[in-house]
Amino acid sequence: MKPYTNPRRDAALRARLATEARAQRRAGHVRHDRVRHGQRSSVERVNSALKDSYGGRHVGVRGHAKVACHLFFGVLALTVDQLMRLTV
Repeated sequence: MKPYTNPRRDAALRARLATEARAQRRAGHVRHDRVRHGQRSSVERVNSALKDSYGGRHVGVRGHAKVACHLFFGVLALTVDQLMRLTV
């Protein structure tokens, strides 16, 4: 097995990687990390909105059930807000 070679140093490897990248683009292949990044960024936007605007940062109650209820009301309010923006 050949050890790792830096593609900047090996012209043949650099050419083979460029050819493979072109073939993937032609076939419509999307890298898994790019798909995951798109999904993660949407989830992070929801978490940020929940914390900043809907009471997710400071919870003034104690107990699992009360905290869950507090956060679920925030998620419900966020969902209603998004639905209102969608229909208007």
